[in-house]
Amino acid sequence: MPKNSKVVKRELDDEVIESVKDLLSNEDSADDAFKKSELIVDVQEEKDTDVEERSEVKDQRPAWNSKLQYILAQVGFSVGLGNVWRFPYLCQKNGGGAYLLPYLILLLVIGIPLFFLELSVGQRIRRGSIGVWNYISPQLGGIGFASCVVCFFVALYYNVIIGWSLFYFSQSFQQPLPWDQCPLVKNASHTFVEPECEKSSATTYYWYREALNISSSISESGGLNWKMTICLLAAWVVVCLAMIKGIQSSGKIMYFSSLFPYVVLMCFLIRALLLNGSVDGIRHMFTPELEIMLEPKVWREAAAQVFFALGLGFGGVIAFSSYNKRDNNCHFDAVLVSFINFFTSILATLVVFAVLGFKANVINEKCIAENSEMIIKLVKMGNISQDIIPRHINFSAITAEDYDLVYDIIQKVKEEEFPALHLNACQIEDELNKAVQGTGLAFIAFTEAMTHFPASPFWSVMFFLMLVNLGLGSMFGTIEGIITPVVDTFKVRKEILTVICCLLAFCIGLIFVQRSGNYFVTMFDDYSATLPLLIVVILENIAISFVYGIDKFMEDLTDMLGFAPNRYYYYMWKYISPLMLLSLLIASIVNMGFSPPGYNAWMEDKASEKFLSYPTWGMVFCISLMVLAVLPIPVVFIIRHCNLIDDSSGNLASVTYKRGRVLKEPVNLEGDDASLIHGKISSEMSSPNFGKNIYRKQSGSPTLDTAPNGRYGIGYLMADMPDMPESDL
Repeated sequence: MPKNSKVVKRELDDEVIESVKDLLSNEDSADDAFKKSELIVDVQEEKDTDVEERSEVKDQRPAWNSKLQYILAQVGFSVGLGNVWRFPYLCQKNGGGAYLLPYLILLLVIGIPLFFLELSVGQRIRRGSIGVWNYISPQLGGIGFASCVVCFFVALYYNVIIGWSLFYFSQSFQQPLPWDQCPLVKNASHTFVEPECEKSSATTYYWYREALNISSSISESGGLNWKMTICLLAAWVVVCLAMIKGIQSSGKIMYFSSLFPYVVLMCFLIRALLLNGSVDGIRHMFTPELEIMLEPKVWREAAAQVFFALGLGFGGVIAFSSYNKRDNNCHFDAVLVSFINFFTSILATLVVFAVLGFKANVINEKCIAENSEMIIKLVKMGNISQDIIPRHINFSAITAEDYDLVYDIIQKVKEEEFPALHLNACQIEDELNKAVQGTGLAFIAFTEAMTHFPASPFWSVMFFLMLVNLGLGSMFGTIEGIITPVVDTFKVRKEILTVICCLLAFCIGLIFVQRSGNYFVTMFDDYSATLPLLIVVILENIAISFVYGIDKFMEDLTDMLGFAPNRYYYYMWKYISPLMLLSLLIASIVNMGFSPPGYNAWMEDKASEKFLSYPTWGMVFCISLMVLAVLPIPVVFIIRHCNLIDDSSGNLASVTYKRGRVLKEPVNLEGDDASLIHGKISSEMSSPNFGKNIYRKQSGSPTLDTAPNGRYGIGYLMADMPDMPESDL
């Protein structure tokens, strides 16, 4: 309704099209009050703007400049750091190429249907997560608030990872790279290699000591790391500037942030394939271990990866799709973005293991050279007879095959004495089997591999710039999942809210840039999102399938898309997906129960990681994160179920969302007595029945039913009114 509360009164038979006029012709004179009320009828999809002009209601909601910009935004949100440093690890750990089959099956069963569901509700109702679930069911309105809380938690630590990437990016403009070699320590008498670095490696030392300057436990704060604090501030400034104008500003940045990672990945793949040993890494990666595929753990981890890879439950998918036109083919978008995400994971896996194959080959050659020297010394000392060494072996230029031959001969001849010789097998597979993920892959293994690249600073700059762009693409969607629903619900200025949100997040995020900050990142990653997001998406599925009604939802999709979606989605949403999600939730709870809560702490004296359990306050903090994330769901349910908040305040905020319609109590509008629907107060009004008629006459007072396809439902028309509050809270 217009902000000055002047309701435009007109006779419907002069304004609506003939088909609706005929349906209304049977209404009796008692319906005059209803006929004079405001009614927006969106009949012809190509004339939406004309209808809005006639009703004098102008929808000021922003829109994407193009379909490409929208697709890039969704791709940028769904394709994130997990595609680069989580998927390859899971693929290697769970049977190589055999892992792809369960992943693809679960993408079709869980991923695409639920992604399609979120896209369609956002596009149809055209509100953020809070408004969408308020519309579906007021009592389940807490789903939207829970999504916002989870988004905020994830944004807190996700931007810290972008800050780390910015730090490494800034340090990459050096030749040689600062993590290429261990630093030397000088004292009064001599110079020696830093002991902590000598016990580990140059890249490991640089990550833990130079970058993080990490403490030995989560209880030992150690104060702020000023280098990372500046990088975190820079990361939040970039996010704030990109998001301050909403999709008008972030949408343009998507052209770079979404496409640049693909350019870098293709460059890395081409360069890596030209390096010695890259094919060994790819072959090792995709060698299937079919027996592992039957293990339940593989399917559980594949389901979790599908779930989080698409960004389900965060609210970012709903927020982005809410800026679409109503007739956009969101089914095509869901399938396209899902498979782009999948093939991006495959591309990233190829790149990662081509690079790790090269790294393994370099390390293996070094191992062979060192052990060949040991064999020569053992021969000179008489511990090994020269006669057992094949004559064609040249230790100064020995190949991997020749070394394997010599190693096997010595092992057979010196069977009892062999362990005392301290010779290593030097197998590439052994190095490739050292599975790494997350920060261990990006900041240790990959950085070590790049030190062996020709022109290593260039590739380091490209790699960390790619990580920054991948992180920013996901951050834009995460922040949009917070900003859009809050702006839609509470009608605050987006610019002010964005600045406040980013400033607050930076202040809270200072706990992640202490010397113990890496341990808090691990804690938030493990406990703030996993279970809460599963609960959110399960309730989303239930809300659509059983509360709103799966049949009505399918009719709405038919109306919106112009064609009926395949019945496959009907059975997925109603039966298969809820059961799969509940199974995943139970499996995650069981796995969390059997896995002792703790973290890997870096021990400076041993230069290695050690698993430590969280202290008591840490356990309380972990539980609090999960409880706070899901708390809005029961709180909103209780408040609205028990009517703890008075909705009869006499203002436009007293709109109660129901399935397919809006019931509104009489409001004394300034200068006009008209209300949205004239009639008795809601307590005296008989509940509308939902059938197949567009309008159903009831005794007592005129009530309005939704059309079979939802097009004329007042509930959907409500989404066109930009000045109407979205929440009862």
